[in-house]
Amino acid sequence: MRALAVAGTGTDVGKTFVACAVIAALRAQGRVVDAFKPVLSGFSPQDVAESDAGRLLTALGRPLAEIEAMSPLRFAAPLAPPSAARLQGATLRLADLADLCRRRLSGEGLLLIEGAGGIASPIAEDGTNLDLFAELGLPVLLVGGSYLGAVSHALTAVEVVRARGLPIPAFVVSESAGEAPPLIEITGALARFAPTVPVFVARRNQTFDAGPLADALYARP
Repeated sequence: MRALAVAGTGTDVGKTFVACAVIAALRAQGRVVDAFKPVLSGFSPQDVAESDAGRLLTALGRPLAEIEAMSPLRFAAPLAPPSAARLQGATLRLADLADLCRRRLSGEGLLLIEGAGGIASPIAEDGTNLDLFAELGLPVLLVGGSYLGAVSHALTAVEVVRARGLPIPAFVVSESAGEAPPLIEITGALARFAPTVPVFVARRNQTFDAGPLADALYARP
């Protein structure tokens, strides 16, 4: 199974929304797809359906009872995973997370591995999301918002991923809520400063047709 990392330029920029849209598009095309979110913080057993893992399961057409398989490491506090884990007496190590991800790499199709928080956010005591993806050698689908300051966050994310030698098959701009600069501000900046990265736009309160994005991701060698 081929794998692809789904990473945000920050927290709450729409990476689960984009991952679910890609899953739906690939399934509609009759392709084999799976997802894995190894670590989930801010989790409540009473609200599984609304959690990131629950939404991924729903997109895959799988029962919420499979939450353990989707996100084996779940913590209650809405904090960075290592901090949330510490509160429950657990310690997250990068090697352990990498092993969990590798165990899912069997069979056919495309596996989406979703991180937690932003690309440079700690996901373990000894590593960030980027460290995990670099350890696995994954291409990175980046997702960012359109809020004021998003251009800097987007271009910084592109640079740090490239610096680790990881491909960026696409960047999805997920339109932010409230008053924000025009979308052309961030799409234009990406076109000027990262011209080799394909850019897709998910507009707020509109259906995101992820078919072209899914095609681009699946076509990667």
